[in-house]
Amino acid sequence: MATKKLSRAEQERAIKKILSTEKSDKTRTILAGSFAAVGICVFLAIIDGIGSLSLPFEPIDYVIFGILAFLAPYGFYTSAKEKHIREIETRLPDFLRDVAEAGRFGMTLADSIVIASSGRYGRLTPEIKKMAAQIEWGVPASEAIRLFSERVKTPLVIRMTSIIRKANDAGGNVADVLTMVSHDAKESILTQEERNVTMSTYVMVVYISFFVFIATILILNLQFLPKMEEAGTTVNESAQEMGLQEIPGVNIKVAVIDEVGFVFLLAIVVHAVGDGILAGVIQKGSIPIGMRHSFIMLVAGFVSLRILFA
Repeated sequence: MATKKLSRAEQERAIKKILSTEKSDKTRTILAGSFAAVGICVFLAIIDGIGSLSLPFEPIDYVIFGILAFLAPYGFYTSAKEKHIREIETRLPDFLRDVAEAGRFGMTLADSIVIASSGRYGRLTPEIKKMAAQIEWGVPASEAIRLFSERVKTPLVIRMTSIIRKANDAGGNVADVLTMVSHDAKESILTQEERNVTMSTYVMVVYISFFVFIATILILNLQFLPKMEEAGTTVNESAQEMGLQEIPGVNIKVAVIDEVGFVFLLAIVVHAVGDGILAGVIQKGSIPIGMRHSFIMLVAGFVSLRILFA
């Protein structure tokens, strides 16, 4: 199968047309929406704090809603994007192997990619069809591969495509290079999967420790603090009966118990955000992915302390 031969100016116009049809990254849009939601929550907290708004929430609740609004969109979008890229990388060795097999029959790299585009490679299939369409429009194979690496943009894909482009530009038997790259990509993916299985154990430890912390807070709120409040009330009543403001050596400040509950809530917020980010770093070495874990933990902590305890 022969591809169209275009002049350099026509190739540049084709590349610009391809780039103009690429889906833009939604990261900035999602972040802008998250910051807008945070601003709305802070505004509601201020309005509720001055008494102009009557809702069944406290000002700190709106702050928590703002944190959740910031964590959820970007965290889940990044996680979905990472999953999509991982699925692409998983099928990349199969695609490289098929291109190498086509090259052994005397086809050029460009023709091999076009032939391989008729196969099924899961999430990788749309990207291969884009490369094939670009080549059929007259874009050189090396340039089409470079555009593919910029779309996916992971260390594995960048390394693989860089080797393929250099081998294609240097000439020679590209099929052998593709076979070697396919084996290397397969080994890298297997190593990464083994690491993910190992790190998932540590992520579970982070979750278990956080839920143990929540259980401890709930026990203190449901058992310890009410008993302390009851004992403090009894001591104050006994002091008043004796005509004293307080009994020397026995003083329980009942007024600070509500402040202790507020501190517990802040502790849950800090632990949820911090532990979630730690889980993301342990699992994937990524803070944005950790934001998804932070969202899950913060929702669990808020529901436990604000709704169940209420």
